[in-house]
Amino acid sequence: MRIHAPDPAYTDSPRARANFRLAWRIALAFIVLIWLIQLSNWALDLGPGDLGVRPRQLAGLPGILFAPLVHGGFDHLIANTLPLLVLGTAMLYLYPSSARKVLPAIYFGPGIAVWLFGKEGSVHIGSSGLIYGLASYILVAGLIRSDRRAIAAALLVCFMYGALVWGVLPIERGVSWETHLAAALIGLALAIGLRRLDVPVRKRYAWEDEKEEFADD
Repeated sequence: MRIHAPDPAYTDSPRARANFRLAWRIALAFIVLIWLIQLSNWALDLGPGDLGVRPRQLAGLPGILFAPLVHGGFDHLIANTLPLLVLGTAMLYLYPSSARKVLPAIYFGPGIAVWLFGKEGSVHIGSSGLIYGLASYILVAGLIRSDRRAIAAALLVCFMYGALVWGVLPIERGVSWETHLAAALIGLALAIGLRRLDVPVRKRYAWEDEKEEFADD
């Protein structure tokens, strides 16, 4: 596989740096939001399960919207905070056009899938579905693109979150493996379907131009 280096005029420009700062701030804003919600639930002694996805129950439908925003405790939230910041920033910075489609899909899609096919009597909460969807998209997108930045992001995902693969299997009690699996599959499908979006201008070398001129002659 031929790996292309992005054009420095594109990646090192003031606009690119501004886009990175914007991506980081958006990801951080979401994290601040879920922390404020968790602190409010703790202060008011509210049960997060009331906002969870309950498969095939009308009372569980609002969970499709609210479940990614609530957590079972501070340990749960702390475990999700850094991955959300890293993966959210990478997604928004590397794939801004794709993010408009990917983020809504991995936010609502897993909840819909769990409501339709999840185990009856269970309650699903937390933003780990977002983590699995983002990790899957970034990993697969990096593998199928000949873009050095995307491949670096994919390798970072493998290094930091390679153990996530076990979360899609029903081997740990109390873990919503259905949400994780649905999100990972959605991320995989979108990475393949949107592979032609957000392809940066690649760096061209002098010998490439000379080769083209020779071919024209």
